[in-house]
Amino acid sequence: MARASYLEDICKSSLNRVPDASRVPFRWTVNPYRGCTHSCHYCFARAFHRYLDLGPGEDFSSKIVVKTNVVDVLRCELASPKWEGEHVAMGTATDPYQHCEGRYRLTRGVLAALADFENPMSMLTKSTMVIRDLDQFRRLAAVTDVALSMSVGTLDESVRKVVEPGTPPGRRRLEILQRFADAGIRTGVLVAPLLPGLTDDDEHIDEVLEACAEAGVSWASGIVLHVRPGIREHFMPWVERTYPWLYPRYVELYGSRAYAPKAYQEEIAERFARLRLRHGIGSGGRVVSKDRGARQLALAV
Repeated sequence: MARASYLEDICKSSLNRVPDASRVPFRWTVNPYRGCTHSCHYCFARAFHRYLDLGPGEDFSSKIVVKTNVVDVLRCELASPKWEGEHVAMGTATDPYQHCEGRYRLTRGVLAALADFENPMSMLTKSTMVIRDLDQFRRLAAVTDVALSMSVGTLDESVRKVVEPGTPPGRRRLEILQRFADAGIRTGVLVAPLLPGLTDDDEHIDEVLEACAEAGVSWASGIVLHVRPGIREHFMPWVERTYPWLYPRYVELYGSRAYAPKAYQEEIAERFARLRLRHGIGSGGRVVSKDRGARQLALAV
């Protein structure tokens, strides 16, 4: 992993409208950073770095854009008479807890602003740094609808260290999630992505779901890997170099498409549902919040 550099910038708007809100349960997101030091090789957000004239490979994990004024802009937008207090999602593109969040504290500022305006929100992260802001989540939970989700695709460290080298271990993420659940914050896990030939077997899925149950999460949803245009040029050559014995299988599944064949997806979904029920964990699709706009982030993904 290359050492990251941070490119400070300013934004005109902090609230980003979701282009196709019919496919997700929210219309607005906030992303304090662009690029991600977690360096997940499968991340669809790599494609967005091209809009900055940067590459989806090493640039994505080593050149991080920091929206230094995002909190001030957000407070102005939340105070506007035009804002109707809709649900806001974080972590839908890049992780809101970049390594530099310890210095910039922008995500903490966003949470404080949302709490001050009693605005419903949800967050998805892989970072254990989120525990620093448990007090802000408690503030939000006292006045509005809030949920925290962790993405935990595997507990196999030999896979994690290769596929998402900048992330903390999956078990450590679940330990942090349990602390939020114990504090009364609604929690869930995205078992994602399920990687063909690496983490899509019953043994891997069952291990994650058993740990989710122990952590007291409300729900878990499984998501099969997808390889969208824009990251294919990075991901497929990476698979060929890193897992050459699996490369033919990935070509078979994703050679000319972004999503795996329907039959494969249905087979994984059936096995995931069976294992999830074995451990008594709910489905993200069945979690209903206080208002329609505040459903779990799991539905969006």
